[in-house]
Amino acid sequence: MTDTAEKLDYSKTLYLPETDFPMRAGLPQKEPEIAAKWKEMGLYKKLRASAAGREKFVLHDGPPYANGHIHIGHALNKVLKDVITRSFQMRGFDSNYVPGWDCHGLPIEWKIEEKYREKGKDKNEVPINEFRKECREFAQGWIDIQSDEFRRLGIEGDFDNPYTTMAFHAEARIAGELLKIAMSGQLYRGSKPVMWSVVERTALAEAEVEYHEVESDTIWVKFPILRSVEPGALDRGDGFRQAVSAQNAEGGSLGDLQGAFVVIWTTTPWTIPGNRAIAYSPKVQYALYEVTEADNDFGPRPGEKLVFAENLAEESFKKAKLQYKKLRGVAAGELGRLLCGHPLRQLGGGYEFPVPLLSGDHVTDDAGTGFVHTAPSHGREDFDAWMSSIKQLEALGIDTKIPFPVDDAGFYTEDAPGFGPSAEGGAARVLDDNGKKGDANKRVIEALIEFKQLFARGRIKHDYPHSWRSKKPVIFRNTPQWFVYMDKDLSDGTTLRTRALSAIDDTRFVPAAGQNRLRAMIEQRPDWVLSRQRAWGVPICIFADAEGSVLRDEKVNARILEAFEKEGADAWFAEGAKERFLGSEHDGERWQMVNDILDVWFDSGSTHTFTLEDRPDLKWPADVYLEGSDQHRGWFHSSLLESCATRGRAPYNAVVTHGFTMAEDGRKMSKSLGNTVTPQEVMAQSGADILRLWVMNTDYWEDQRLGKTIIQTNIDAYRKIRNTIRWMLGTLAHDQGEEVSYADLPELEKLMLHRLFELDQLVRKGYDEFDFKRIVRALSDFANVELSAFYFDIRKDALYCDAPSSMRRRAALCVIRKLFDCLVLWFAPMMPFTAEEAWLSRDPGAISVHLQQFPDLPAGWQNEAISEKWKKVRTVRRAVTGALEVERKEKRIGSSLEAAPVVHIADPELMKALDGLDFAEICITSDISVMAGEGPAAAFRLEDGTKVAVEPQLAEGTKCARSWKVTRDVGSDPDYPDVSARDAAALRELTQLGRLS
Repeated sequence: MTDTAEKLDYSKTLYLPETDFPMRAGLPQKEPEIAAKWKEMGLYKKLRASAAGREKFVLHDGPPYANGHIHIGHALNKVLKDVITRSFQMRGFDSNYVPGWDCHGLPIEWKIEEKYREKGKDKNEVPINEFRKECREFAQGWIDIQSDEFRRLGIEGDFDNPYTTMAFHAEARIAGELLKIAMSGQLYRGSKPVMWSVVERTALAEAEVEYHEVESDTIWVKFPILRSVEPGALDRGDGFRQAVSAQNAEGGSLGDLQGAFVVIWTTTPWTIPGNRAIAYSPKVQYALYEVTEADNDFGPRPGEKLVFAENLAEESFKKAKLQYKKLRGVAAGELGRLLCGHPLRQLGGGYEFPVPLLSGDHVTDDAGTGFVHTAPSHGREDFDAWMSSIKQLEALGIDTKIPFPVDDAGFYTEDAPGFGPSAEGGAARVLDDNGKKGDANKRVIEALIEFKQLFARGRIKHDYPHSWRSKKPVIFRNTPQWFVYMDKDLSDGTTLRTRALSAIDDTRFVPAAGQNRLRAMIEQRPDWVLSRQRAWGVPICIFADAEGSVLRDEKVNARILEAFEKEGADAWFAEGAKERFLGSEHDGERWQMVNDILDVWFDSGSTHTFTLEDRPDLKWPADVYLEGSDQHRGWFHSSLLESCATRGRAPYNAVVTHGFTMAEDGRKMSKSLGNTVTPQEVMAQSGADILRLWVMNTDYWEDQRLGKTIIQTNIDAYRKIRNTIRWMLGTLAHDQGEEVSYADLPELEKLMLHRLFELDQLVRKGYDEFDFKRIVRALSDFANVELSAFYFDIRKDALYCDAPSSMRRRAALCVIRKLFDCLVLWFAPMMPFTAEEAWLSRDPGAISVHLQQFPDLPAGWQNEAISEKWKKVRTVRRAVTGALEVERKEKRIGSSLEAAPVVHIADPELMKALDGLDFAEICITSDISVMAGEGPAAAFRLEDGTKVAVEPQLAEGTKCARSWKVTRDVGSDPDYPDVSARDAAALRELTQLGRLS
């Protein structure tokens, strides 16, 4: 052994990985540092400058509500948006993200009212604009907090200049959109049953309602059949008196229906005073029944005759503890001519009117009696059935005016005789100020029992609408409100409904099921109720007369909008506003200011106007809207209607929806159950990139789950990705940046470039289709299986031990450089902190990875022939590694370098694939023998039937002190007697280059 060899520490002669990129990420500490650096360097502005002139890609942010810390749903939503905008920015677009906030509405009002109550103040005694000022300040405080929380998640956007619905310009634009609708004749004041929150004293839209299970009173009520209308009387318009006088004429006689009852079933006894009709279906089979025995304290007596749907009679009679017999079937034609009496007619004072039977498509025989109690004051379908029958009802002389039986506080009015303010005991109440049941049900049921009109009663558990803000039940009540027509001709042969349905057809939905969901909602929805009876919001800034006619004057509108632009919507409530806006041209006695505010969904539905249209850094329409699936009835819905009403199309080209995050066991997250996961705690314990990786790994189109085990799974997945990046960084520490021509690359390197080309197609398609789980799983598998466990494993010997001039080593470094660039750039939208850390570790002089573009990979890298060949090579390799694993387990070898297996291949195609390859290098053995044939019976074989048999053998020779390979040429170089010839040559070259002392 020479003196040189004696002095060498061989570990120091190897190109072992060297990097400061730590194995332990320390994300909770590192990420805030990176985020602070982005803010300090103005990354957002640099992104905009770098993208100047490119085609715009715009994701319009659906505004969260500014009233609390962000929750896991916010995190999921914002991460998805950030990944989309970053991925398009890195693929040649100007992809600008402008965050926004929804600021008006009841939750903030409540917070300020609570503060007042704590101080003993009455909100109504505070000047309205002072109250609104406090609401504005409250919202701004939470915008600031949420901005910081979103930035901690790694969200990059124009947080210094976001949009808010309470900005003066926004309020002016929202008001302007309302005035456009008013001027086009689409706005009207109407009286319809709307969902009403007694607790909040305001009308609610469908999007503001959620359903919870409740237990309700149920009652079966008897409506006495009074008379039958003469056939054809309705067609002739003879009127009610003609029908009555002809009741005994041919075809008009009641016959065996004389003295019978039609029975309805309802879960809302309190709506009985509002009953005006009964609905039936021609598709249901009905029959007349007679009670034969009765075993109850109230209800029908033997001999009473009742009409039921045949499918429901048995269940109904059983409920009332009655025996019965069927008398005959009752045809729909008979039912359509019947007039009943109101079950409360004996109460007098207003229930003497006839109750007609109306045909209704909503009637089924799935439950109840087959007859539907119809109170047009208290139900949408009831209202529609009543209004569609107006002409027939008027022909019968029936008063078609819809009553107002319940007021805004849930009390009966004088339109509910016997239960209103003048009744004994005062007005009954449906719900109280806390959303608790009042005495209305009890008093109505008692009256029905007293007048012997109750057939049966019970209790039922069912889903019932609740305000999503107060979590208290709502009621349907008839009340004057401002509506937008859904079906009015807009002078171009379209209606708002047909425009919206057409726009849905023109929109891309991800997942596709969202299209049918939104379509069904638009097809079925009633006219859009815009008015809310609150204070904090954009006012319905119109003037109307006593008949509900709207003042249409562009000069008045211009004055209103000019004031809103300068002073905000507070201008509507300022002293002298009426005179200021009306001017001298209009009669202040006739025209009155509307004091209702706009539904906040109109606010958010109008955001496209003052963001996409008004900001030069955005464009209209948006490329995509992304929100939770509940927004099919919320923001997607209101934005669609608002834009179709004013512009004739949707403000978006695509709609992406995500599900909701459940606890790990599939239950809803709840503080009471202790199963909530907050983004703040995940980031504090594990880091934002772990949370983001979870979002990427999940099937976000459906409901997802999150908990400790799932977080740990993502931590483990992250560590594997990070270790792959870390190894590449360490290896590239020895890279000189040399490019090796494709023609000079070994096949294994060409295979890796082919795989990069394939992945590039997958990654780009995945980002285009918003299918992030496909991307992250493909990249993770590539990093873990194809790189760490295959390519890197094979090339470590060449990278660590080969001479500096080795083409094999230089080619591997060249390809690893490209692997690093591709993987880090592809992962950058998903894990922005880790990608930034890795990129700057590789190139400390770089500004940011997020200013880079995805690499354009040459089509020449695609090489299907090599890919197919190496599939066969890996099949044989898998058999060899399987055999060696058995040897390791049995402790006959320690390392695969101790082996020199004999491989028998009976498949000519597999045999041919190994031509020209150093198969020992590929299998990481010191030697290997490959021969054709089946091989001995005792040889190792894979269970999948692969025609490869392996005989494990020990390598012959001496272990190289530098590379640990067992070879016969160790000592062949006298200057380096304890290493192989390859390693001796490498040592000599390193010495000649002055790299070894």
